[in-house]
Amino acid sequence: MRGIIATAPGKAPDEERPAALVIDAADAAGQRVDRYLAARLDGVSRTRLQQWIALGAVQCDERALSASTRLKGGERIVVEPQPREADTAFAPDPVELNIAYEDEDLLVVDKSAGLVVHPAAGNWRGTMMNGLLHHRPALARLPRAGIVHRLDRDTSGLLVVAKTERAFASLTAQLAERSMGRRYLALAIGVCRPAGTIDAPIGRDPVSRVRMAVLDPGRGKAARTHYERLALGTLEGRELSLLECRLESGRTHQIRVHLRSIGHPLVGDALYGGAALGGFARQALHAWRLALRHPADGRPMQWRSPLPADLRALCAAASIDVAPIEARE
Repeated sequence: MRGIIATAPGKAPDEERPAALVIDAADAAGQRVDRYLAARLDGVSRTRLQQWIALGAVQCDERALSASTRLKGGERIVVEPQPREADTAFAPDPVELNIAYEDEDLLVVDKSAGLVVHPAAGNWRGTMMNGLLHHRPALARLPRAGIVHRLDRDTSGLLVVAKTERAFASLTAQLAERSMGRRYLALAIGVCRPAGTIDAPIGRDPVSRVRMAVLDPGRGKAARTHYERLALGTLEGRELSLLECRLESGRTHQIRVHLRSIGHPLVGDALYGGAALGGFARQALHAWRLALRHPADGRPMQWRSPLPADLRALCAAASIDVAPIEARE
């Protein structure tokens, strides 16, 4: 492949696809990104490259690019080559979606636990993205079918999807500038401080590539989580803290990793050492509030998702009354 100047730093070895490629687009002014990359990457057809772009695997400044993006010249483009199995991933599937809101520019999905948001190794079909393409086929022209941010498979709650290129640009910018409000309810093991901020970089765990970890400065990406303790409870002889967590960044597994780093893993989070108290076998984490500026006119909008039944029952078993918490403005 011509024009590759580096492999992306910090990538763990991956037997299923090559490391990410970083391409210096110094000579790309005025060109569409799909055409430019097709000319630079040997053995990759423009059609296949467009599939990678649609999966969000072509980025600049940590933002996914659309195929029609016009380059200014001088960009550093990160391309994550996808395996052949990915060629069929960008297809519609009749996945049931709980849509909390929809208009001409965006929609908000209240995701159930267990639903994978985006196709990846082991889950190329039947994801939320495939369901979005079934619900609105026109989303196929946007990276990741308009998905702006993600939730882990076993995390429930709200996430926003853009329906137009204008909306995608606006919402990804809000995410990058940290003006999009995302608040989570989390049930953590132990008695947390009444409030705090965890400011610690996150990157791939050097021991296990399926986990993320807090790393030394310079090795991980900056990440900051604010938390407030809302209630205390007890279950199976263990003290628990119900927290509201607010993100300033959106790193993979951020809340889970940050809380573990201060000794308070989430209930049910086996990957990060959280015991499955009360038989709760997924991380006790719910994206319950979302706030943003509408991409068309800038008006503030917000949504709230009630706790799902399993997490509500877990709180009740710990003698935590969530009703007054959910009633708060």
